[in-house]
Formats: sequence, structure tokens, C-alpha cells
Amino acid sequence: MSHFLPVALQHASRLLNHGPVILITSQDPQSQRRNVMAAAWSTPVEFTPPRIAIVVDKATWSRELIESSGTFGICVPAAAFVDLTYAVGSMSGRDKDKFEALNIQAIRGRELGVPLLEASCVAWLECRLLPETEAQQDYDTLFGEVVSAAADSRVFYDGRWHFDANNRDLHTLHHLGGGQFVTVANTLTAKAVI
Repeated sequence: MSHFLPVALQHASRLLNHGPVILITSQDPQSQRRNVMAAAWSTPVEFTPPRIAIVVDKATWSRELIESSGTFGICVPAAAFVDLTYAVGSMSGRDKDKFEALNIQAIRGRELGVPLLEASCVAWLECRLLPETEAQQDYDTLFGEVVSAAADSRVFYDGRWHFDANNRDLHTLHHLGGGQFVTVANTLTAKAVI
């Protein structure tokens, strides 16, 4: 049973604004071959419409698939799947189908049809690639407009994340390098000072 519920697009940036590791999914429009890669560099860049920046090297197969299809998915892996996250970031999809090799289950995005991961992730966003920019040409930065989003209702509800000691396996991952990750720490609630 899926715990995922749609996320209002006005809150889509909140799925990424705390800087988690993401899994970027893509699919060839002709052959339907899929790929998934891990990435540490992503950020919301606009609220309305929601837009996201991701960094994908020009030499990667994911980049080819994203540019040929004009679409991509962003999935936010849960702490319980740190090994899977590291594995998809350590092999090339050109050489083997990562979905088959790692037994990754995917659903088809309802708006763009991109592969999305729910079983190992706590959120996903379907994105349409925006027209090419100088940053895309020179710095490997791609921009996408979020057209749909969903998150695991056990940790994301009321338009924000709810991480605590009781749901540690569902916390997001943050990459330190060399296969080392941390999860989100204790949540603090600010109080009005004025």
C-alpha cells in the first residue's frame, strides 16, 4: 500500500529546500529504456510555477535521456535505502539496466510518464525540462518545471516535513562524499522574538 499523497505545487519546493540527496529518473522516448542516477546538487529556484535546478554532467546517459525526452523525475530516497542510493550513483545505466540489476520498482508518472520511485523514496516530482540556458551549456545545470509532486504522508503533511525519532527510516539523506551520508537532525521550532 502506498502512503503517497499529492503535494500542492505551491509546496513542491519544500520537498527539496533542505538539500537532500535525490535520485533523478529518465526514460528514452523511443526505446522506453529507463535510467536512475543519484545527485547531491539540486535546488528550488522559483515558487510559481515551481521550478527546480539540477546538475547532470553532459557525459552521462541520464543527460542524454533528459534532453531527448524533455522530462525527468526527482525522487527523494529514504534513509532505509542508503545502500540503493549509493549503488545507483556508482554504476552507469549505459552498461546495464539499473532497475533490473537492483530490483528497483517504479511507477509511471501520471502527468509525464517518467519512472518514479515510491517503495524506496519519501517524495517525487515530475518535471518538464525548460528551454536550454547558458548554465546548461557551460555548467551542466538543467532547469525543470514541476508539473506534479507527491510525498509519503507519514513524514510530509500540512505542506511540510515532519521528521522525528519515531520515523528515522523515512528521514532524507544528505551526502558527505565517499559513500558517507547523514540524515536530518533534530527538528527545531522557531518562536516569535518580537
